[in-house]
Amino acid sequence: MKTVLILIVVSVLLYAGYRIYRSVHLSKELQSKIADNPIILDVRTEKEYAAGHIKGAVNISLGTIRERYKELDPQKSYIIYCSHGLRSVKATTLLKERGFKYVYNGAPVKIWNNC
Repeated sequence: MKTVLILIVVSVLLYAGYRIYRSVHLSKELQSKIADNPIILDVRTEKEYAAGHIKGAVNISLGTIRERYKELDPQKSYIIYCSHGLRSVKATTLLKERGFKYVYNGAPVKIWNNC
């Protein structure tokens, strides 16, 4: 029982360390991408967007991006974000599959508070 508890604690500490590292690394990467003045794309729902968003962000939800991606210019640079990071990963992949070269996962909106 003691060994299981130790493994759980170690796992939690490793996961927390990874999340902190990822947050700091992603924050620095975002700062360099933001300097290039990209279009910020919010892929959350309209309701989430209305509740609060990054100033100047364009809202195209993940649920509609398969149809609405044609509204975007594939030659421009985009940073895509959502609330937890999963939808932004999916949207980034989808746009890359459709020929967009300058799309970057901006991850969760909370990361942006550090930029």
